[in-house]
Amino acid sequence: MSNKSPLSQYQTLVSLDQITDDVAQQQAVDLLQQLYVQLHLTNSNKHCLANNQVRGVYLWGKVGRGKTFLMDMFVNSLSGDLFKGTANKICKRQHFHHFMRDVHQQLRELSGKVEPLKRIAKSFSQRYRVLCFDEFFVSDIGDAMLLGNLLQYLFELNIIVVSTSNSAPQELYRNGLQRQRFLPAIAAIEQHMHSVHLAGEQDHRHRTLTYVQNYFELPDSQKQQTVLHQKLLNRFNLKPFTQKTTITILGREINTIAKSAEQDEQVICFDFSAICRGPRSHFDYIEIAKQFNTLLLFNVPPMSGQAYERIKARGTEDNGSNINVSTAETGEREVVLAPMDDAVRRFIALVDECYDCHINLVMSAFVPLSDLYNNGTLLFEFERTKSRLTEMASQEYVDKSLSG
Repeated sequence: MSNKSPLSQYQTLVSLDQITDDVAQQQAVDLLQQLYVQLHLTNSNKHCLANNQVRGVYLWGKVGRGKTFLMDMFVNSLSGDLFKGTANKICKRQHFHHFMRDVHQQLRELSGKVEPLKRIAKSFSQRYRVLCFDEFFVSDIGDAMLLGNLLQYLFELNIIVVSTSNSAPQELYRNGLQRQRFLPAIAAIEQHMHSVHLAGEQDHRHRTLTYVQNYFELPDSQKQQTVLHQKLLNRFNLKPFTQKTTITILGREINTIAKSAEQDEQVICFDFSAICRGPRSHFDYIEIAKQFNTLLLFNVPPMSGQAYERIKARGTEDNGSNINVSTAETGEREVVLAPMDDAVRRFIALVDECYDCHINLVMSAFVPLSDLYNNGTLLFEFERTKSRLTEMASQEYVDKSLSG
């Protein structure tokens, strides 16, 4: 057995005191080890999965419980000698938002074709044995409506799926528009994947890290705020634009405060209102993360607020995906939101993308991080954001960002 198996990797890290042995992670490690052995046997013997074999693992739990760490450990095991010659084909690891972006792109390319989702699943099966999705989270009706059939097709083609999520399968897309259209996706997950709740009390992101300040609370006076912002710009050799300047992302212009002139520095500065209010989406943030390795975000406001009710017309999702939902069974529904929750949703997506791509994120805000958002409908989702911002404020994270 290769010394890069998930179990051996985990045991080695524990023995070197690089991680703390966590009983709550043991079941996940054992299941990932079982997947590793299955893939080795089927890779050697060219056999399909037997009915009693593991077809997927769904890791869920609170932030910082090691879900992504365990999944990446499994992905790393598939690049060893046992899979030599197939390492680039056997596994595809993506943030779930990136995966859905690729699926929608393929759907556009297959417009007019019969059973496009089945074609997409077959295309994946011809290239990969394993699909790994980080941060499985559904908020868009377009994604919800197609996932049930797509997941079922993937499992029928013997593709193994490993995913991480903060939510239990039954809690996915909770209170979402047309949720009944998403229920087949939940059924497919529960039928084919082992759901593992990482219920440990320890937040592994709160381990000892070397603190680096990247979150700055703004002083009261506007003059002092200007001085602070100028210091932050100077740190990255940026000069604020003297007139309105924009960057074009996915065909839409976004106002910028400053941008590095040097090609290799890849630094950009936005005001919060420009990047998190208005018609922005996680697709915009994916493109921005491709182009820059450091992002300055100024004037982040307090985002808490009392929830209220509104009527949201069918087809008004503002995530930029341009999904046709004209076939939805209902035209309108009540949605409970706090006044800033749309901006909060975008801020969460921006932080997620920066974290996933190891972007150095520097922020100025009008309140401490602990007071940024503590009342609203997205408190569950924002816990992950706060935990990630904590880890991103470390020398270890910054070094990883700059080395990438």
